[in-house]
Amino acid sequence: MRLPDPAATEAFGASLAARVRPGDVITLQGDLGMGKTSVARGLLAALGLAGEAPSPSFAIVQPYEPPEVNLPVLHVDLYRIEDAEELEELGLAEALTDTLLLVEWPERAPGYWPQALALTLQPGPDGGRILTADVPASWKPRWPI
Repeated sequence: MRLPDPAATEAFGASLAARVRPGDVITLQGDLGMGKTSVARGLLAALGLAGEAPSPSFAIVQPYEPPEVNLPVLHVDLYRIEDAEELEELGLAEALTDTLLLVEWPERAPGYWPQALALTLQPGPDGGRILTADVPASWKPRWPI
């Protein structure tokens, strides 16, 4: 999918909001500046978040709870994670039953979320972004966007 500008990237994230469920995991992979946080911001805004969602780069996990958003969300940035064992300390496994996980830099924990909707953002030839998706079985009825 071609995303020509940041507005289109956020709009794609917003389009995900009608399809997400508690227990879903969406991973966002791509180099710095590719739009991972923009996708997350669009999704969070469509779920009801007023104002701009901060990047969780330093906090690592940014939680959102109703009534701030329509369903519980953990926006996770694994950029500073050096060892996948550190994930246990974050308590993400416990959140998988009733929370949407948005995970940036999932390659820091390979194989940790095998059932995730895995989105990858790469530079497009015209300065935009190319988004590709690895769609697991649980997302097949909800895809394409």
